[in-house]
Amino acid sequence: MNMKILVFGSYDFLTKLPDQIHERATVDLVAIMDFHQAVIQIQTASPDVIFVQASLNGSVELCGWLKEQTQLSCIHCILVEDRLQQLVQRNQNGWNWELEMTTAALNQGADAYIWQGEAEEIATHHLMLGQLTVGLRKAQKYRDLLEKNHILSAIALADSLTDLNNRRALDWELPRQITKARNQHTPLSMVILDIDYFKRVNDQYGHLVGDRLLQLLCTRLRHNLRSQDTAFRYGGEEFIVLLAHTTGEEALIVGERLKRIVGEQPFGINSKLTIDITISLGVASLEDDDDEQGMSLLHRADQCLLAAKKSGRNRVMGWHHLSPHSTLEAVS
Repeated sequence: MNMKILVFGSYDFLTKLPDQIHERATVDLVAIMDFHQAVIQIQTASPDVIFVQASLNGSVELCGWLKEQTQLSCIHCILVEDRLQQLVQRNQNGWNWELEMTTAALNQGADAYIWQGEAEEIATHHLMLGQLTVGLRKAQKYRDLLEKNHILSAIALADSLTDLNNRRALDWELPRQITKARNQHTPLSMVILDIDYFKRVNDQYGHLVGDRLLQLLCTRLRHNLRSQDTAFRYGGEEFIVLLAHTTGEEALIVGERLKRIVGEQPFGINSKLTIDITISLGVASLEDDDDEQGMSLLHRADQCLLAAKKSGRNRVMGWHHLSPHSTLEAVS
């Protein structure tokens, strides 16, 4: 495992670190002596381990700052005590003084506290290398945890039947895309589509065939969407596609294309069975007065879908096709 190491200390302090520390670092170590520069470096390229020179101004503040950063809790902070006064006090007062200083250092945010005395240089180096191993183990466990969380998140946001994003993913993604569209002053549109008379498929052939049809439909849709489009299984046989950087007129063209590619060729369930289906689609675009969660946008697209089904199915309806303030009842 590559290890990123940061040294908050002087050049002299850097040169006194064991050679093995330099060898384990991913990049050549440099000495940072300014608190604010160290903070910027940590935020830009988070290290796995940081060695802090106690005699440098800002050392205690840096340990305390790290302790307060929840997202940086994986960094192993090693405070190296090199202040002459503290070393003298340690020699005079013995292990009680050492325990008090160690307790204070740990309370201030350090994960380890090492005394650096010339008389015990070899022992100090061994302890530094031991703490480096601790930091490496800690960093690896954190990375493993992130990977597992990523896998679990992907599972939680994916529809198990179709492998599309699920409704929970839409609840997270729609507000994000709305915010992004408004910040960048770009259009955003939505398409809701529904398989026409899907219940008849389940009633005639059974739910296993119906499930297979949904899988084949999603594969065909996925292969015919643009890289900027994001598809979701909204529920049952209903799907939503978010169209970033897409106006209402462009979204209608996308809808017509999807309708065509679904209806122009039967779906081969197996070697003996093919099924022809059509879809109805509703299209709506983001407006200035839409809420941040996208509920009003979703409602308009859904109203357009209902209008498409009510007017005969196998068609695309946009919001401008509907009369103002029209409300449609659900169509089975």
